[in-house]
Amino acid sequence: MADDLPHVLILGPPTVFKSYEKQFSEKFHFLKPWESSIPLHQFLSTHAGSVRAALCSAAHPVTSDILKNLPELRFIMTSSVGTDHIDLHECRKLGVKVANAGSLFSDDVADMAVGLLIDVLRKISAADRFVKAGLWQQNVVYPLGHKLGGKQVGIVGMGRIGFDVAKRLHSLGCIISYTSRNKKPHIKFPFCLNVQELAAKCDILVICCALTNQTHHMIDKNVMKALGKNGIIVNIARGAIINEKDLLDCLQNGEIAGAGLDVFEQEPNVPEEFFELDNVVMTPHHAVLTEESTRNIYELVVGNLDAFFSNQPLMNEVVKV
Repeated sequence: MADDLPHVLILGPPTVFKSYEKQFSEKFHFLKPWESSIPLHQFLSTHAGSVRAALCSAAHPVTSDILKNLPELRFIMTSSVGTDHIDLHECRKLGVKVANAGSLFSDDVADMAVGLLIDVLRKISAADRFVKAGLWQQNVVYPLGHKLGGKQVGIVGMGRIGFDVAKRLHSLGCIISYTSRNKKPHIKFPFCLNVQELAAKCDILVICCALTNQTHHMIDKNVMKALGKNGIIVNIARGAIINEKDLLDCLQNGEIAGAGLDVFEQEPNVPEEFFELDNVVMTPHHAVLTEESTRNIYELVVGNLDAFFSNQPLMNEVVKV
């Protein structure tokens, strides 16, 4: 019976849960607040005594209020790499372990970053719309794009994903430099002390860093103006790292040339002004999601939940208690 299985609270729900709900449900009894007619805080109070583990996605914040409503909670598994949606300070205080996806998505995210960049440079999505609108048949002249090779690319955040992006673009003939919290001794690409300095020497910025108080709105109008009128920004990290209002202003006024965006400040609510811009390519926060990565994260989530309930070591533990 389901009630005999370990209880796991779902906050989200993550895409991996939607894709593998049947398989998950054979091993765990999932509590799904979105299926309940009662408010979330009441739902949490009702199940507070039985919830020792929770699964969440980056789209659902795990606040101190939620944590305080779950006194028996001892483990949170997030299906994302980022943990900015979880109050880690409160988790440490309350003795709640946290684990994330680690480097599981790095290849997929790096591929998407390169794909977005090539799309913006070569105007692939805009060209698709051009052909489907019948404009090619009318002999309308389509504007030229730009080649990728030889471009100066700045990587903002040289972690695993940033390094994977850098390797791919370097192999395609781009000239790489980077900024990060610290200079990486094992990275041979030139290091810049801050994002302003990086933007001033680059044609392209690829945002790969974590969202923190220090990086919130770090990519603002000053950075965009330093990047220049031919500059392109690609963001596969977190939406709030870019000041979206500044980005729109700069795109609309020709102060930068284009953007490839997988993430936004208020997802899934994307500012409609972006829809009118042919020099912007957007995807619905899917850089991490492929058939292969979803299967891999399913196996990681199941493995970590099994480990937690059997008191075994966790994989990709972010908060240890």
